[in-house]
Amino acid sequence: MRDLMQHWEMRVSHILDHAAKYHGARPIISRSVEGPIETTNWAEIHKGAKKTAQALVRSGVKPGEAVGVMAWNTARHLKVWYGVSGAGAVLHTLNPRLSGEQLIYIINHAEDRMFLVDPDLAVVINAIAPHLATVKQFVILTDRAHMPEGILPGALCYEEWIGAEDGNFDWVEGSERDACGICYTSGTTGNPKGVVYTHRSNMLHAMAASAPDCLNLTSRDTIMPVVPLFHANGWSIAYTAPMNGAAMVMPGRDMTPAGIYEMLEMGVTITAAVPTIWLGMLQYLKAEKKTFSTLERVVIGGSSCPRAVIEAFQNNYGVRVFHAWGMTETSPLGTTSSFKPEVAGLAPEAQMDVQCMVGHPPFTVDLRITDDAGTELPWDGEAQGRLWIRGPGVVRRYLKAETDAARNDNWFDTGDVATIDANAYVRITDRSKDVIKSGGEWISSIDMENAAVAHPGVAEAAAIGVAHPKWDERPILVCVKAPGEDPDPAEIIELASKGLAKWQRPDDVVFLPELPHTATGKISKLHLRKKLEEMEYKLPEFR
Repeated sequence: MRDLMQHWEMRVSHILDHAAKYHGARPIISRSVEGPIETTNWAEIHKGAKKTAQALVRSGVKPGEAVGVMAWNTARHLKVWYGVSGAGAVLHTLNPRLSGEQLIYIINHAEDRMFLVDPDLAVVINAIAPHLATVKQFVILTDRAHMPEGILPGALCYEEWIGAEDGNFDWVEGSERDACGICYTSGTTGNPKGVVYTHRSNMLHAMAASAPDCLNLTSRDTIMPVVPLFHANGWSIAYTAPMNGAAMVMPGRDMTPAGIYEMLEMGVTITAAVPTIWLGMLQYLKAEKKTFSTLERVVIGGSSCPRAVIEAFQNNYGVRVFHAWGMTETSPLGTTSSFKPEVAGLAPEAQMDVQCMVGHPPFTVDLRITDDAGTELPWDGEAQGRLWIRGPGVVRRYLKAETDAARNDNWFDTGDVATIDANAYVRITDRSKDVIKSGGEWISSIDMENAAVAHPGVAEAAAIGVAHPKWDERPILVCVKAPGEDPDPAEIIELASKGLAKWQRPDDVVFLPELPHTATGKISKLHLRKKLEEMEYKLPEFR
């Protein structure tokens, strides 16, 4: 009786086929790179993706070859997203905020065969084009009227390129275990590493993300991914939305609070971005005395979300916040902070404590924490250890690596330090390379940072360890003042010390005009430490 069900390879093209056939008229509202806000639908995205795939094949792209894409979140990008994988090629999204050296390394390492780029970003690629060893053809994602002059000579115009096709094209078939996409990590040491997603891993991950305890996305929703599609697989939203027949709003390149707000007011019910985006949005809403007309849920991930941000969204604007955790290597969803029955019955303050954690894992994700010796630690909410993960959406080996990144029964070391409580809720306390260790004990920099940002005079904060001859390290806070504010350092220390033991309190507050960030918007503590070294910073007791 074995193997009596139909054979159906889990290829991501099936997702777009489903959306076009059963939710074809669902609107896709997009701020185009040319400027105007345009409306299309899943049926038209499907047609454009077919033409893109047809053009790629006609241009000589073979199954398994990588196609580089550098573009903002637009409807056109969705056509490319599915067109590349539909041609049997591998979608390689790139971050325009990376340095030229990093981009050269990544594009050459992935061996991109063609490269598609938005017109305003073409100048970034033009500067490095002579160093790209494998790219045979460039395509600029616009129409003839908006083709940039003197940039990437010989580049094709996307609308003309696909305009020559009729869309009568059958998706390139293959195994569900074929490569589907590539994202590179934004590591602070060494070269970036390529994470290769398969059709199968993307499909299973999108199904997991759709679950009620995760995004709970339905055909009645309109979702806006503020997080760029080139960040960590676009948080899978470009797969999850059409899988569930949801409408989409694509914000384009305008990432100002005013620009994002304008697009959110296009009927968006759920959105997703990193905390820095929402800090700016909350300041904008307060200054402009605005509120949301349709927004119901906000997914916040990428880095720890301050409690003050969660409280402001929920208490001031009636928008439920879902704190999430994941990484490029996990496709990226690892946990979301939906309420289990054990939490739903708690008092509001206790529920908020849970929301400040990053949540529990969905089906397909398995977690554990260990000490440095590899011994598993108890789930008591107190024991801190290395966080490990495994599942069908988790990396096994980086692109062209000689050994597996996962080991010991497929467990992958996330590099995060965490606790897990009895209800399986995870609290990320630090990155293993950023952990503050004083007197042999760990201090959570994330808790300290989130508490400091709750001070009205603090716009952004980072907690780091500074060398100490007796205690190994002592924690300090490096803060950026909110506009027009001059906060008292003693007040910040007092606020950041709530719930901490005396020895865990920060020893000092340092104010800087801005904090260094990585290309993905996270605070770069590596560069922050270098900045303090250049300043010849000393702890108060040694001045």
